[in-house]
Amino acid sequence: MTLHTTPVPPPRTRAPRRRRPLAAAALSLALLATGGLAVTSTGASAQAAGTATSSAAEAPGKGRPAYRNPSLPTRKRVADLLRRMTIEEKVGQMAQAERADVAADPSLITTYGLGSVLSGGGSVPADNTPAGWADMVDEFQRAALDTRLGIPLLYGVDAVHGHGNLQGATVFPHNIGLGATRDARLVERINQVTAEETRASGPQWNFSPCVCVARDDRWGRTYESFGEDPRLAAVLGGAAIDGLQGRGDRDLRRSDRVLATAKHFAGDGLTTFGTGEGDYTIDQGITEVSRAEFARLALTPYVPAVRRHDVGSVMPSFSSVDWTDDGLGNPLKMHAHEELITGVLKGRLGFDGFVISDWRGIHQIPGDYPTQVATSVNAGVDMFMEPATGTETAWRDFVPTLVALVEDGTVSTERIDDAVGRILTAKFDLGLFERPFTDRRNLDEIGSRQHRAVAREAVAKSQVLLRNRQRTLPLPAATRGSGKASKRGATRGGAVYVAGSNADNIGNQAGGWTLTWQGGSTNVIPGDTILDGIREAARGPVTFSETASTPVPRGAHGVVVVGETPYAEGFGDVGGPQWGFDPGDNGVLRPPQTMELNDADQAAVETVCAAARTCTVVVVSGRPMVIDPALLADIDALVASWLPGSEGAGVADVLFGRRPFTGRLSVSWPRSLDQEPINVGDGQDPLYRYGWGLRTRSHHGHGGGHR
Repeated sequence: MTLHTTPVPPPRTRAPRRRRPLAAAALSLALLATGGLAVTSTGASAQAAGTATSSAAEAPGKGRPAYRNPSLPTRKRVADLLRRMTIEEKVGQMAQAERADVAADPSLITTYGLGSVLSGGGSVPADNTPAGWADMVDEFQRAALDTRLGIPLLYGVDAVHGHGNLQGATVFPHNIGLGATRDARLVERINQVTAEETRASGPQWNFSPCVCVARDDRWGRTYESFGEDPRLAAVLGGAAIDGLQGRGDRDLRRSDRVLATAKHFAGDGLTTFGTGEGDYTIDQGITEVSRAEFARLALTPYVPAVRRHDVGSVMPSFSSVDWTDDGLGNPLKMHAHEELITGVLKGRLGFDGFVISDWRGIHQIPGDYPTQVATSVNAGVDMFMEPATGTETAWRDFVPTLVALVEDGTVSTERIDDAVGRILTAKFDLGLFERPFTDRRNLDEIGSRQHRAVAREAVAKSQVLLRNRQRTLPLPAATRGSGKASKRGATRGGAVYVAGSNADNIGNQAGGWTLTWQGGSTNVIPGDTILDGIREAARGPVTFSETASTPVPRGAHGVVVVGETPYAEGFGDVGGPQWGFDPGDNGVLRPPQTMELNDADQAAVETVCAAARTCTVVVVSGRPMVIDPALLADIDALVASWLPGSEGAGVADVLFGRRPFTGRLSVSWPRSLDQEPINVGDGQDPLYRYGWGLRTRSHHGHGGGHR
């Protein structure tokens, strides 16, 4: 192994955070659409930067290295630190292990000089509490600081709807529900709360937001998308980034901010059904589109994410892209796509953060492991999520493999310095060199009443009223009711009969990425189920019977809460494999995902609608559900509730008029599964169109009228 004994060019490093005009980015998309994009190298700009800063970087001042001097600009600190690093130390910064890989022996972080550790879905410390998380991250951080140069560790998590791995965190609605709110300020507030709860418990980096544009609801990640319109994904994705990172140059250093990740670059929501990886039907599949369509649907959200909101990291998609312009048959995995990662993202869009691979994403690239590593590094990936799986050691193999590739010239030192410089820049921007350990000042705010109030507001605003025959909703409320709504309710009676599989199951209403990767019906988090909220809000007695086997009281209003069981990527695909491997599953496979109501839910709807005074059906799901026309004819009010998270009382708030219905569909609602994919402007006739949403007035007189 060769030590660097001569100065090496420092990388292109981040300038002060700023809002940048989008004209150049728009031009880059036009170039992509015509296929006229040249892949640009960052090496030349890195060398130019090095010439301008070398003398200043060598003047540490006050007897300490320049990289330890917080008064110096980040670019000078990065340049100084890079010159001190061996190739092994640099490659170590590009490697990311999983928590379980190093928990038993944190000294592995020191030995390999790892730059990052992550928690995958459901990977938690033995003490899954805020303090337990902070203690774990700090233990890993001490191991990182014990290296020769004391470079701090970056810890990443999938806090995609709140810090969902942490028991006790506030769990917000998934993105598909937030898309229905059309409320960018609310999305920013939600992500600021998520950032505060995440960083207070240790992690400084969030693999969120997903700015994908879901164009086929059969995709198991549909709920991670803000919707089918790229403009909506761009606006709300940008708001999420600002909520996580803040808006100013120094916001990332605050104890309530984290580094954000725009994912999955690019086209993961556009894959063709039947092209999925392995036994997945659509996830990790092939995006078969023209360059123009790809630019419009896949790249649009990344333009403001990079140029206006300065997102700190970007994660490539597992999917491939196959341009229709030159004929199908030559798909290329995104983790290997130099044209899009280096040429478009880093070159034309000017992305100056770093690119993190998805979970073992490079292993889907053809060839042996050295080929996979070389291809992806040269394509522009900077850090590698390489958890150990089975007998494969992954991250332990990654470090010597990439070192050897540099030594034989397959990967240039300039490419390594560019990658490591981007990673170090993020660590300096986060203030980790000055404050590497968890700032616990906000620990008591995790899951606080104030944070849950934000979540409850988000739940209420995300509910979409699809059908409201004879003004069934709002239902008669408890003592808060007043005015016309209250008088009408007094003549109708207030007894409520509740049924359905999702009425009293907080695991189902939270969905995937909650405590475990795929979520689970048996998962229990602090919060209120929809039934809890109904019991609080209803004027009269509430009867609950999940299967509707208990007789419906005479004159009662029926509320049937139905929908899906939890899932996440791959296993949520319609026609995909069935999951059954969470501890609560006891090895029993979960029901197949079909986008249709199961027999028990359908029977409950039929029973309640036949006997109750009015019949309201609430659909808890990560995407639209196909409703049989005969069943729909019996339903008085139909509500798309999405995956509301921990605050089921927010659903009751709109059912009983404490808040008005204001949500609008962020995806088209199909009449049948045969219509998929169905999207606005494609000429199909959905059951409920994109943007549809009836409105009501609250019992307090707020909100618009019915429409």
